[in-house]
Amino acid sequence: MDTLYSTSHDEDHVPLSYSPLPDLPDPAGPPAKGRRRPLKVFAVTLASVLFLLSLVALVIHQSPQTPVTVDNGGSSMETEGRGVAQGVSEKSFRGFSGRRLSFNWTSSMYSWQRTAFHFQPEKNWMNDPAGPLFHMGWYHLFYQYNPDSAVWGNITWGHAVSRDMIHWLYLPLAMVQDQWFDLNGVWTGSATILPSGEIIMLYTGDTDDAVQVQNLAYPANLSDPLLLNWTKYQNNPVMVPPTGIASDKFRDPTTMWVRPDGDWRVAVASLVNTTGSVLVYQTTNFTDYELLDGILHGVPGTGMWECVDFYPVLIDGDYGLDTSDFGSNIKHVLKASMDNNRHDYYALGTYDPVNNTWTPDNPELDVGIGLRYDYGRYYASKTYYDPVKKRRILYGWINEGDLEYDDLKKGWASLQSMPRNILHDNKTGTHLLQWPIEEVESLRTNSTEFEDVLLEPGSVVPLEIGLASQLDIVAEFEVDNETLETILAVEGDAIYNCSTSAGAAGRATLGPFGILVLADDELSELTPIYFYIAKDTDGSYKTFFCSDLSRSSLADSDVDLSIYGSTVPVLEDENLTMRVLVDHSIVEGYSQGGRTCITSRVYPTEAIYGAARLFLFNNATSVNVTATIKVWEMSSADIHPYPLDQL
Repeated sequence: MDTLYSTSHDEDHVPLSYSPLPDLPDPAGPPAKGRRRPLKVFAVTLASVLFLLSLVALVIHQSPQTPVTVDNGGSSMETEGRGVAQGVSEKSFRGFSGRRLSFNWTSSMYSWQRTAFHFQPEKNWMNDPAGPLFHMGWYHLFYQYNPDSAVWGNITWGHAVSRDMIHWLYLPLAMVQDQWFDLNGVWTGSATILPSGEIIMLYTGDTDDAVQVQNLAYPANLSDPLLLNWTKYQNNPVMVPPTGIASDKFRDPTTMWVRPDGDWRVAVASLVNTTGSVLVYQTTNFTDYELLDGILHGVPGTGMWECVDFYPVLIDGDYGLDTSDFGSNIKHVLKASMDNNRHDYYALGTYDPVNNTWTPDNPELDVGIGLRYDYGRYYASKTYYDPVKKRRILYGWINEGDLEYDDLKKGWASLQSMPRNILHDNKTGTHLLQWPIEEVESLRTNSTEFEDVLLEPGSVVPLEIGLASQLDIVAEFEVDNETLETILAVEGDAIYNCSTSAGAAGRATLGPFGILVLADDELSELTPIYFYIAKDTDGSYKTFFCSDLSRSSLADSDVDLSIYGSTVPVLEDENLTMRVLVDHSIVEGYSQGGRTCITSRVYPTEAIYGAARLFLFNNATSVNVTATIKVWEMSSADIHPYPLDQL
């Protein structure tokens, strides 16, 4: 295989790993130290609770304030959002994209929204993670990137490296759209590391005729720890849409896995009629690929699948597996991103390599109709195997919930989730457990613990900590079982849904209760993360984990104000637990060890910088809740360009 390009190039201050074709157009506040508080907060006075109770009753139930508006001069985009015409999923928050009036945001507000310990580029647009891998001491992350603007388009591969997946170094662009087979975009792909150590990168290219094809690339110099230069195979594409598959319904190859007979296989997302499907190809030399008969799996009526992922998880184990691992104590996870609704669904099942089929354990929890990685703003996720700590790591694209006009003013859009460690939930047998990688704990600084805080019905309790824009929160809530059973014997909600409920303002017998993050003293802005216990139709009860953005910002016409969430299994011997990472405009919630997760984007106008506060609350009508909570302030990650001049 001949090297196409291997020289470094600087184009409008955005470095490239090789030269594009010459006739193409040129691409164009720190946390303070907090105080330690006493371990118990029974000293929080009844007067303050009653005061805040009356205040929250006023604030939560009143109509949102009318924001100051300015003419942003934008044109309507309601007819079709970005990316759709190009054959990929919607890439913009379009709830109010056609409005010409927006909140009068200040530069200080925009600056606060940028995160401190989540990965995002220095500027411009980012979406899907692509081809994560570990090589010669460095964790590599590639990602869809527009070097020209803070909106989707002109998609190239950004590149960054890290020793710990927390502190990152930006590198030159890995690949740009400079060949006929990717002239309209270098889209999502995956890396495969062969037993020899060679790296195979398969990615989707959007051709000069807008046909989605699969292409091969590989490092120009495998001995380079930074993998700065990449070679595109001279006979690309290696896979084209097969007969019966539309030219824009064939994308996002997975990491490859090897069969016992030595053949390698790779899955590609597609659509067969209205059935979201996964096609499988096999190869022996990584340049010639044969389409296997049938499909790995499909679910009728789910629409186009994209960003598929396929990997094994160990039953009754506490470590991750390589993609090619097989065995009797293994389940296989099939995950797909739904083009129709922009959610990531997964299911556990059994893989039959002989017949090239995967069967879900529970058809009612199949891909696209069952469980999701995350019930908030989380999409186009990708896993890979970390051989250093023997774990499977999950990245996800966290898109914006504001207007494109504001993203352009900020100069950036989107970020990556905190990398998550993935394990099989051995207790339920039906779920995965997702948990922030242990390295994030290195950012913890001042900690404050509050033990056995009594939350009476209708109470709000302020937690005196330091600055509240960068936090790691671990909380446990205990509801008296005898009281719970007594109440459920006579009343309860037969039907409940986080997204269609009244959110934290909707009072009922057994909920909601939890924490208020990014709230101001007056509670004019607040983001509740909470549990809600509802009686099911069979007399048992279900627990819901929810995130309510409906009062998160006074800029109510500009931003996402959804209520997110779903049920979370809670076993008999378990209290209700949550972990919440707050990093400016992103809030990530994990309940019951990561069985149910919610990621939210939040854009407050008042509850920012030193005005951000943290509270406990119980808005139930009939039950006392006891809370124990530990809060760490978080320092900022070190994310900056790699000093290439020192190489």
